[in-house]
Amino acid sequence: MRTYLFDLDGTLLDSIALILTSFHHTSRVHLERELPDSYWLEGTGTPLRDQLAKVARSKEELSAMLDTYVAYNLSRHDEMATSYPGVVEVVRTLHARRAKLALVTSKMSTGAARGLRLLGLEEEFSVRVCADDVERGKPDPEPVLMALDALGSSPEEAFFIGDSHHDIEAGRRAGVTTVAVSWGPFSREKLSAANPDHWLEEPHGIFEL
Repeated sequence: MRTYLFDLDGTLLDSIALILTSFHHTSRVHLERELPDSYWLEGTGTPLRDQLAKVARSKEELSAMLDTYVAYNLSRHDEMATSYPGVVEVVRTLHARRAKLALVTSKMSTGAARGLRLLGLEEEFSVRVCADDVERGKPDPEPVLMALDALGSSPEEAFFIGDSHHDIEAGRRAGVTTVAVSWGPFSREKLSAANPDHWLEEPHGIFEL
């Protein structure tokens, strides 16, 4: 039985504009300046705490920035985020075929649950590994390995589908087959440098892997 591990933001959920807006709001509030989209995009796919820790000037400021980001992100979530065309149908089809499915995301569990609820995929992803479930987030392999353990799957039978080079690195280090999607925020050149095993030009291509 095949195993499919999915990233959330940029893979299933089109939330990149929401993420960038949340970072810019947080930066204005606490740093009184903005950083370019490219700066925040580079860290997309890694835990929020790790991203904000690079600009916070103290532990107290980091904690406050996290609170500001999360509150703003959740307040705008349902109006700004949406599914990528075709992904919900594909996940539901895999679930109906009794494939093993898990969500492996750098989002905190509260935000991940909100995203799955918006997509209508809560039942399909009963196994979820989020940022607050691990000590080391992507690109470390820990989240991928934790998902495999929860599913009772081996790396050899698993695919990890993601939009960022952090996903590809985490999957490779865990020994699973890596799959890069073409519809996320990262360029093909950027993802090619991470050497994914497969590419998905559109969601239904997953049935041909």
